[in-house]
Amino acid sequence: MRIGVNVPNFAPGTDPDALRQWAQTVEGLGFDLLMVSDHIAVTPDVAEQYPAPFYEPFTTLSWLAGVTRRVRLGTTVLIVPYRHPLLTARMAANLNRLSGGRLVLGVGVGWAQQEFEALGVPYRRRGALTDEYLHAMRDAWRDTDDYDTEPIPIWLAATATSECVAPYDSATRGTRYGSRRDG
Repeated sequence: MRIGVNVPNFAPGTDPDALRQWAQTVEGLGFDLLMVSDHIAVTPDVAEQYPAPFYEPFTTLSWLAGVTRRVRLGTTVLIVPYRHPLLTARMAANLNRLSGGRLVLGVGVGWAQQEFEALGVPYRRRGALTDEYLHAMRDAWRDTDDYDTEPIPIWLAATATSECVAPYDSATRGTRYGSRRDG
């Protein structure tokens, strides 16, 4: 069994020093995985569970890769429809390469309707967009000359169906405890 820790990358008191201390403690205690959350706009529905400030996951994990050596780095649930798939593919590939292949990409469709509205992303299309974007990311990663990365494990949110998981040969259904709105 491998055990990971969700390091809080949000809320008052979170700053670079706190993030560094969390990461070095997680690694020093021998945990296998350090994960952070994803939100872009701290709208009222997001702020109820994830108060500001909120450190964006790719930037945060890239920085944490430089202060750790062994622990895997990942997203609890990267909300796929929030970013263009080629941007996500590029950031994930770069982070994976720069960290020595330590990235685990936990993904999901998202739940915060106000955040979707703030970003101009159609909330009712989030499932279809997630499927479309994951396919586009996987297609981009096939261009190994451009993306230059080892395969990146994709973990689908716990509410994903077996039909959703089937197309992703390296995808794993993750298990998380807590509110189904965690994301």
